[in-house]
Amino acid sequence: MKKKSISKKRSLWQIISLLIVNSYFLAPWGKHIPVPVFNCYSCPLASFACPIGTLQHFIVLHQFPFFTLGILFLSGLLLGRYFCGWLCPFGFIQDLLYKIPVRKIRIENRFATFIRWSILIILVILIPYFTLEPWFCKLCPAGTLEAGIPQVLIHPPLRNLIGFLFAIKILFLILFIVSSMFISRLFCRFICPLGTILSVFNKISFYHLEVKPTCPSCSLCKTKCPVNIEVNKDPNSPHCIRCHECFICGQVEWKIK
Repeated sequence: MKKKSISKKRSLWQIISLLIVNSYFLAPWGKHIPVPVFNCYSCPLASFACPIGTLQHFIVLHQFPFFTLGILFLSGLLLGRYFCGWLCPFGFIQDLLYKIPVRKIRIENRFATFIRWSILIILVILIPYFTLEPWFCKLCPAGTLEAGIPQVLIHPPLRNLIGFLFAIKILFLILFIVSSMFISRLFCRFICPLGTILSVFNKISFYHLEVKPTCPSCSLCKTKCPVNIEVNKDPNSPHCIRCHECFICGQVEWKIK
């Protein structure tokens, strides 16, 4: 499959997913159901719950999130991080920002795993558990973009509550927007706790990638990879968002175990 057709098909699925998870007026019943994509529950149009927000909700209540973890476990076991590459609205926003014509910066994933897991353990789990506040949600750029700003615009009385925390949220959002213009999928690679959870399943999921024995190790796959993976060496890397951009070389294919 040619790169253009892959990119177009992926963009189409990302748009469809964006519309589905933000169609509250069509499916308000889904507001309390977490789905394995990054989309803020507090967005006025959100029709489903954010799994990270749901996790923090139960952590703050000191309750075990059986239902949410069950959904993430099943999703990861079936497809791994496929959701990140094809269905995540926040990933789609990053892809759009990266299309802005500025000089691009390619960085390695050397410390990505450590940083992501640190954020998941400390900011998503431990700090909320002890402070009884969902601190990742409070600082999340997705929440600011999809919920914080729209809610303030829609409800004028909320503007009187704007303070230092909101300013910090805006600062993080600006940093996210600017960095995403230069570095492909920076949030997915170094921050996203949902991607961190799903990454555990990349090597064991039923859906997986394989490199053909005829691969010449030309590294074309890495140059096309938005998360800078040497696909020929590790096709099911925890960093892989399974976007299929590496399929351009003709040496990588997907399989079902």
